[in-house]
Amino acid sequence: METSPAFREFACADCEETFDADEIELRCPACGGLLVARYDHDLRTEPTRPPLPLARERRHSLDEGETPATDCPTLADEIGADRLLLKDEGRNPTGAVTDRGLAVAVSAGAAVGADAVSLPTTGNGGQSAAAYAGRAGVTAHSYVPSRCPFVNKAMINVHGGEMNVVEGRYPDALAAYEDSDGARFPVGPSSPYRRAGVKRLGYELLTGPAPSAIVVPTGHGIVLAAIHTAIEELRETGALDVTPRLYAAQPAGCAPIVDACGTADAVAATEQPDTIVGPLEVPDPAVGSLAVAAVDETGGRGVAVSDSDALQAAVDAAGTAGVELSATGGVALAGARELAAEFEGETVALVNPVAGSKEDDLLRSHLMSQGI
Repeated sequence: METSPAFREFACADCEETFDADEIELRCPACGGLLVARYDHDLRTEPTRPPLPLARERRHSLDEGETPATDCPTLADEIGADRLLLKDEGRNPTGAVTDRGLAVAVSAGAAVGADAVSLPTTGNGGQSAAAYAGRAGVTAHSYVPSRCPFVNKAMINVHGGEMNVVEGRYPDALAAYEDSDGARFPVGPSSPYRRAGVKRLGYELLTGPAPSAIVVPTGHGIVLAAIHTAIEELRETGALDVTPRLYAAQPAGCAPIVDACGTADAVAATEQPDTIVGPLEVPDPAVGSLAVAAVDETGGRGVAVSDSDALQAAVDAAGTAGVELSATGGVALAGARELAAEFEGETVALVNPVAGSKEDDLLRSHLMSQGI
């Protein structure tokens, strides 16, 4: 694979074994641990731009990223913060933060000559993978649970992707994926290329006056882990002299990462996950260990919120601040409300991972339950 000039190696987060880009796909070949990319930072030509494993000319982009961070003074006043910024990842090409990661992961598959990529997904990742696969000239195979939103299923097909709908929830889709053709290049949530792509979100938030705290709706933990990597890289280059606290916000019905934050325990799978927020119903998160480390090492913590609080937060944001939060993004605002005592006088950033219009049925049903 043609790598970027600054890329040095992949290293296992568990056993510290190192590998070239051509030697890996998803996890450490030696122990199965998660892989992290390492760079020679003195070879970086743009210290405030994220280094990636893949050479620039090998990337297939749809102009993802550079999403707005909207100032929301009414929401800031509510939680006692000096400023509240909403980082709206719904402005990405397919309306989700997954575009950032799949742009790099699918490009990596194409770069090594793969004809097809494959992943298990709650929905948004499958739509992103299909879009970027079309751009790269490969085929995307997505394994989605039957409860995946219709918009994701429809757009996977519209983008030309192959879709396998599996009866049940995400773990059922994951099991079907694991039993599938292993010859396809894997771009699932464990992929280090996906975290590398999402890392740019952290750079965008942190370049310039950095927020004191960042609240992230969390499923697999990819976004938290990626922002933490951005913090470490920017500090290493001297472009960041503070460490924002990272907060994991999850639905109370599926909060394995929140449960592990601040403890010495490994992330334990949620036995009976139950939340209406489908993108976050991930009972056994693929990047859970890195997400917990991101929270604990930055002095943040985890917060679990009810589905009803998340839905109401999204509705409130639209009604009082004019911003369209998804139900998934509502988890961040509901979490910030729970954590308000920690944010007094600070600048707080919330991540909205999904466009509000992709989860409008959930928000409308919430209003209807109130007689609206």
